[in-house]
Order: sequence, then structure tokens, then C-alpha cells
Amino acid sequence: MSLPNHFELLGTDGAARTGRLTTPHGLVRTPTFMPVGTAGAMKGVHWREIREAGADIVLGNTYHLMLRPGAERIAALGGLQHFTGWDGPMLTDSGGFQVMSLASLRKLDEQAVTFRSHIDGAKVELSPERSIEVQRLLGSDIAMQLDECVRLPAAPEDIERAMQLSLRWAERCKRAFESAPAGHMLFGIVQGGDLTQLRSTSARGLVEIGFHGYGIGGLAVGEPQSVMLEMIEAAAPELPADRPRYLMGVGTPEDILEAVRRGIDMFDCVMPTRNGRHGLAFTRLGAVNLRNARHADDPRPLDEESSWPSARSYSRAYLHHLVKSGETLGAMLLSEINIAYYQELMAAMRAAIASGTFAAFHEQTRAGWARGDIAPR
Repeated sequence: MSLPNHFELLGTDGAARTGRLTTPHGLVRTPTFMPVGTAGAMKGVHWREIREAGADIVLGNTYHLMLRPGAERIAALGGLQHFTGWDGPMLTDSGGFQVMSLASLRKLDEQAVTFRSHIDGAKVELSPERSIEVQRLLGSDIAMQLDECVRLPAAPEDIERAMQLSLRWAERCKRAFESAPAGHMLFGIVQGGDLTQLRSTSARGLVEIGFHGYGIGGLAVGEPQSVMLEMIEAAAPELPADRPRYLMGVGTPEDILEAVRRGIDMFDCVMPTRNGRHGLAFTRLGAVNLRNARHADDPRPLDEESSWPSARSYSRAYLHHLVKSGETLGAMLLSEINIAYYQELMAAMRAAIASGTFAAFHEQTRAGWARGDIAPR
């Protein structure tokens, strides 16, 4: 069964692409970065700020939401958007990565993965069909197939076994998704660890099955950036040019810039909020660690040229004080500043691709980061 295409490619500049994805809850401009609302919320950041920062789409986590408060409960309360108050597009991951990283006493076979909840120890079975059912109950605009993630480094035979199982699960997920409401989408996930041939094989297999879009999973798990980029270069050419490409769980601003350069359209990561809670801000001049004592007497804002008011108005000295004092406001301000920077970066990349100036933008952006955070005279 061929799936309808909801993605419009608007322009390219080299391998970099800009486009538009139409969902039941609105349009998504690509390249796009999805802030992560793991349990239906951004830690310390209001949905209003997420929208004002420029985010078109956010991510919810199937594993966490199915365990608490429960997919059936969310469905009874009107679905994830109504339940949370976010009225825009939403993507849910399949739960597979969290099962592998958080759950205890896992048992995996051809049918499903069975695990103990990290919350209360309850036994839970997650099959491809149940993953799709949960995501349908949540009501997300974009659902992801259930796959098996392996920790790297791993033996080649283990990586290939997981990749082949993920392909078989992809077929089952597609069959389970066939009755989804019009406009909702299902993405397959390219696996293959750090082996280029397996990445190419996985991508070709998924294209043969046919999906609305394609994720590249199992990366940004500790491998060098060079390996991650090599895997993108192996997978991306095998994927249809008219379907969105999503690099899952990535990453730093540099990771995103380099992945967009190689043809990736969508990203998500907890890094903006997680790092914000620990005193690290992302700016056009690189990362700024507000825990450092040298900021204690610095009256400058984080970035006087930022489009985000909090980045322009609060002094580094005050932000340093908040962080060192453990004040919640510090974590909140740095989280919103980071999310806004990521969105500003995505908007600038979209504009550069559309105008055919991405190569210059890439060079200028990396030069700004290399210049670094210059101390006051």
C-alpha cells in the first residue's frame, strides 16, 4: 500500500533542503527542531514560550506516557494535544529506545519486548502493534515504528540481527497503522549501528515497505560525530527525496548544522532544556557555562543580538547567581533561551537554503562558534 505524501520540498542548496510538512494540527517548516516534552511537558518551560520561540512541532514520549498517565486515559481526555494544551503538531517516538535504556528485566523476541516499568516494576509488553495502538490513542500527528536499538559499540552480528528485526517490525507497524485517520503519518526508522552497509540495507528495505517519512535512529549515543555523519551519508541517498528525513535524538547545534548540510530535515533532543537546567547556555558565540566564576561580575547579557528577550535582558552576573544559588528561575531562563536559540538557528538555516547561501551561512556560523565566548575588557 502506497502512503500519501504530506511533504513538499520547497528548495535545495547542495544537499541541504527546506520544505513544508502538512499535519492535522498545522504546518511544519523544515529543517525543524522539535523540543522534547517527554511526559507531556517541557521541564521548566511553558508551552506558550515554546510557541513564541518559533517551534512548529514538539515530541512526546510513548514509553513514559503509556506508563503514566496511560494512553487510554489520555485518549479519554481528548488526546495528547487537548490533554497538554499544546495545539500544534506533535510527534511521538515508538518507546523502543527508552525500553532499552530505562526498563529493567527486558526480554526481547520476535513478537515483542517485555519489560518491567521503571516506575513501579509492573510487567509490560510492547509489540509493534501495541506501540502503534498507543500512539494512535495519544493522537500524535506523526508516529514512529517500533525498532530495536543496540548500544554501541556492538558486534556486527548483533547490529545486523537488530536491524533485520526492526525491518520485520516496520512491516507489522505499517499494517497496524493502515486504519489511521487521514493526514496522520507513520515514519520508518533506519538502523544499522555504525556499519555503513547495514545502514544502506536498512534504508532500502524501509523504502520498499513505504512510509510517510524516514527516521535515522541509533545515533548520538556516544559515538564520534564523524561516525554519525558517515552513517547519515550512507542512509540519506537511499531515502526518497520527496519524503522527510528525521535524525532522531540529535543533538548539539553543530551536529544539527552538519546534518542539515547532508540533507536531514527534522531533529529532536533534550539537550536545550537539560543543559539549561545545569547552567549551560547555547548562543551564536558557542556554549556559555554560567557556573564559571568569571561570569560573577559580568554585566553583559548572554547575547545582545538574540531575538529572544531573556537572552538580551538578563546579565550574565545575574544568571550566574541564579545557577549557583540553585534558583529554579535560572534553569527556567536558560532552558527557554536555549530553545529559542535552536529555533533561531533553524529559521536562519531555512532562509539560507531558500536564498542559496547555505554554504556561506555554514561557514559564518561555525566561525562564530569558533570565536567563542569573549570575556569583557
